[in-house]
This record gives sequence, C-alpha cells and structure tokens, in this order.
Amino acid sequence: MNESPRLHTIELTDNGLYCPALEAYIDPWKPVGRAIITHAHSDHASMGHGHYFAHHDSVPILRHRLGNDIDVRGFDYGEPLDLGGAANDAPAVTLHSAGHVLGSSQVRIESGEGVTVITGDFKIEPDPSCAPFELVQCDQLITEATFAMPIYRWPAIESEIADIVSWWRHCAARGKTAVLCAYAFGKAQRILAELLRYAEAEDEPPPAPHVLQHGAMETLTELYRAAGIAMYPTAAAKDADVVAGQLVLAPPSASGSTWMKRFRKAEIGFCSGWMQVRGNRRRRGYDRGFIISDHADWPQLMQLIDGSGASAVFPTHGNTDILIRYLRERGRACEPLATAFSDEE
Repeated sequence: MNESPRLHTIELTDNGLYCPALEAYIDPWKPVGRAIITHAHSDHASMGHGHYFAHHDSVPILRHRLGNDIDVRGFDYGEPLDLGGAANDAPAVTLHSAGHVLGSSQVRIESGEGVTVITGDFKIEPDPSCAPFELVQCDQLITEATFAMPIYRWPAIESEIADIVSWWRHCAARGKTAVLCAYAFGKAQRILAELLRYAEAEDEPPPAPHVLQHGAMETLTELYRAAGIAMYPTAAAKDADVVAGQLVLAPPSASGSTWMKRFRKAEIGFCSGWMQVRGNRRRRGYDRGFIISDHADWPQLMQLIDGSGASAVFPTHGNTDILIRYLRERGRACEPLATAFSDEE
C-alpha cells in the first residue's frame, strides 16, 4: 500500500493554501494580507485581500471584477515574484502559463525541501486566446481534477467550431437566433478567437459579419482585445429586430431569463466539457451541446502528471477519488486536498 504523502512548503488552512515562509496564500477563499492569484475567475480570485500578485494580463481583469482600488501587482511568466516583506531566505516564486484563460498561471515555489507547483485551473490543448501551457518540473504537484474521469476526452476544437458554424447556418436559414451559452470570462473569448481562425481558413464565411454579445461579456472581450488577442468582430445584443439569423453569446445564467424574451425565435446551445455526457444537455434543457472546455481532460491530466516528474500528487476540486485510485494503483503517491474551489463551467 502506498504511504500517504505530506505537503512540504505549503499548508492547507481555513483560508486556503498557505506558504508560511512567504507569509502568502495561493487563491485564498477568505480575506488575507497577501494573495498570489492563479487567474481571475471568481472561485480563485475573491474580494478583500490586502495585496494581490498575479500575471500582468490578469491585472485589468482583476480590477474589472474586484474593483479599480485593489492593490495588485503584475508579473511576467518566469519573473521572480517580489512579494514585499518576505525574508531574504524565503522560497523563490515564479508564475508559469496554465493555458486556462488570459493571464492564467501555475505557481512554482522552490525551497530547500524541493519544488512545489500549484496548477490552478489549466489545459494543455492549444488556445489562441491565451498563452500556451508550460510543463514545469517539480517534486510535489497540486493539480485541479475537474474532469478527472477517463470518459472525458475532448474532440478537436476545430470540429466543434465547425459544428457551431453549421448550427448557426441552420438557425439562420430558419429565421432563428442561435444563442450560445458560454462562461463570460475565458470561454466566450476563446470561441471568438477560434471563430476568427475558422473564418480566415474557410472559403465560405460564417452567416454574419459579427457575433452579438450579452452585456456581461462586452468589457471582458474588450480587455482581451486590449491585450492583443485577435477575435471575431462583435456587437452588443440589444435590438430584437436585428438578431434573427445571428449568433449570440450569452452567459449560462441568461438561459431561461427575461433577457431571452427579446429573441422571438431562438435555439439555445451550451459550450462546456460537461456536454461530453449527453444526459447533461437534456437535463439542462439545451437544444445543442458543444464540447469545449477550458480545463484539462483525462489525457491532458495524465500528460501533466507524468511529464512533471512529481513524486507526490495532490488533486483538488473535481473527481479526485477516481484520479487518486488510478494513480495509487500505478504506484504514484497521491493524497486529496479538500479546497473550496468550485467549477466555473
């Protein structure tokens, strides 16, 4: 039987993952003095911290979501983090791309006990809307396990985008609006970036010269454009008379809301890794489901774990039981971490 590994450098506390030598937390879920933020999704970046440290692409998004008055410092990937006030012999900390959304980072902490990497949310699949994932060697790996079941294996993104355009054309031919539900930060912008790539590669363009957006997405999309991310043209979804035949991006919360009443005839689709299981689409009442995720699938998780060289793995938030059993059966030291992270998909 494998002996349960113990964390070094990092502790799990009531406030979140804590590095005593740095006097700093990673993605804390309660207010703390110093918070290293892996990315700006609300389950990883919460309000009330004294000081925030993140990748510089996350800074405008953090200010948009948490307030312009937060004390936040941005860093490049690979740049040593100066947390201010840490001891001279404190562990070295750097950020490395997680490939999840714009500015998403893994946190690498190197001390005399070895190297610990906290992935945050990540994916290895290429994505034109953010920096590519960087595989970081480590001794201990703390990884998300959102889709840690062998059934989750993402199809090629190109085929899913082609299916979205085909569905859009189908709706347009029938005078309907194609309302595509996707998470407002990250997923929506990835779809727009992929649609631009599709439009540039195909002889037949999509049905309309722009995509309409729900108001919850507009500022975030403009922040992506300001960061240099090329995306399909967009406009605001405001007038019911101009949306028949259009593709409209909206957050999942818009489905079934009064906002939807502006569309006289519409079909509703949903983009998520959960659409791999057809029953999820039926239960949620969507007309179409598209398997597009900003998280790692099972093969990507295995690629990370095997490639990192970690002797101990600590999965968190997701299907940890299945992953732990699988890794232990193959001789890998593994122990779950019960964190407060949730699933933004």
